[in-house]
Amino acid sequence: MNSFQFLVALTASFGGLLFGYEVGVMNVVLVMDAFRIFFKFHSWNGDALDENGKDTTDKAKMMYRKLDEASNKATLEGVITSSFVLGALCGALMATYLGEKYGRQRTIMIGACIFTCGAIIQGLSARTWVMIAIGRLITGLSIGCNGVLCPTYISEVAPAKIRGTLSSCYQLMTTFGIIVAAIINSIVWYYTNSSPEGLGIKRGDIWAEVANFEWRFALLFQVIPGLGLAILMSFLPKSPRWLCSKDRDEEAVEVLAKLNAASTSDELVQSELKAIQEDVAATRAAGSSSFGELFSPVIRRRTFITFLMQLFQQWTGINVIMYYQSQIYDEIGFSKFMSTVVLPIINNFVNFISTFPGMWGIEKLGRKTLLVVGALMMMVFHISTWACSTQTQNGKMWQYLAVASVFLFVFSFAWTWGPVPWVYQAEVFPLRVRVKGSAVGTVSNFLNNWIIAFVGPALMKAWSTKTFLLFVAACLFAWVYSQFYVIECKGLSIDEMDAKMAGKA
Repeated sequence: MNSFQFLVALTASFGGLLFGYEVGVMNVVLVMDAFRIFFKFHSWNGDALDENGKDTTDKAKMMYRKLDEASNKATLEGVITSSFVLGALCGALMATYLGEKYGRQRTIMIGACIFTCGAIIQGLSARTWVMIAIGRLITGLSIGCNGVLCPTYISEVAPAKIRGTLSSCYQLMTTFGIIVAAIINSIVWYYTNSSPEGLGIKRGDIWAEVANFEWRFALLFQVIPGLGLAILMSFLPKSPRWLCSKDRDEEAVEVLAKLNAASTSDELVQSELKAIQEDVAATRAAGSSSFGELFSPVIRRRTFITFLMQLFQQWTGINVIMYYQSQIYDEIGFSKFMSTVVLPIINNFVNFISTFPGMWGIEKLGRKTLLVVGALMMMVFHISTWACSTQTQNGKMWQYLAVASVFLFVFSFAWTWGPVPWVYQAEVFPLRVRVKGSAVGTVSNFLNNWIIAFVGPALMKAWSTKTFLLFVAACLFAWVYSQFYVIECKGLSIDEMDAKMAGKA
């Protein structure tokens, strides 16, 4: 692998950075006082809390605002959070058409521009949940589209022997985006929500706004990575596979030469070009593809595996933790500072670091092995999180054991179920239906993500930490599915995959 191939794959992976920042920013924004008051999740009459979250009238001990929760808080929170995922679902459906008509590279670049527009709408939102929900839906369109095309683009420019590792860069950049969002916005939260003006002074209008810099800055900051991806993608080559499918073979061979740091007449370049041309020719001979083809005898098992893999990824509960982790830590009994600043940063750092063993394991251990091991580990740590959370009244030790279990769950997810579904769906389908097949997986991911994001606040309010038992059951089903239904595709050619998926090998 040469430096240019790595640079191309890394730049395309920045689509994951946008996804990660969008996930990470909402965890902090949802607990910013100004955001809660602005969108009427909470009201504030001027009462204050001390640093441990206890009521106080002592001016010297006043640290935070004491907000009163509105009756529709869980519903509004679910709508605003899940609107992003609904947009991503629509974006994944659009990706199939746009990726085949305009190419992977150009569509990713357009998607980054759409993301930037959505970020601006969010940051400049008027005092209505409708406007911010529309802004998040627009950013979701971009993320859904790029969620299909970024891994596909990477898999089409990466050398076969490290295709899985480079494709998992998308997940790595997603986790990096989450930790960047956590660090930046936790600092903003601390300086704007600790010892604010007006503590202990009764307010005539409990719904009156307070300074809104904190959440507007957090959401507008998304413009920077959005524009950055659009600019960087403009310098990258088009997919050689897509170029050949459009009869632009001369451009394709030039791209292959650049990717392999060789001349256009080089034997390796010519052999890769020939393989792509043969694949394209075979595809054309069979006629244009349709979504119905995904359910043909040779391909349908791949379709079901991909759909279910992304479904189970979401029902492990990862995004309930990533979207609402500060509220979970608060429920366990930690202070506002620990719940909003310290613990989310630690957890997001664990998420980021844990992706690296996944990049190693996906090639060394195989896709199926990671799924089986990951499902068992996640199940164990969900059980321990719930068990420890029931004992928190017996001392601080149980609080720390509960949060350690959350961190260990995130570790278990990040090196197994985090990267594998994205790598699997990008490589398992033939070129003829690759974008459509990848779109099915991404639609499944965002559909289930939307359900989780929407019902998450209501589940946590009704069941508290018993919610983790629901995810235990989901992880058990995920283990059964991985052990008995998933086919290992590490190192297989498309022909070998066809035989295995059809039950002939």
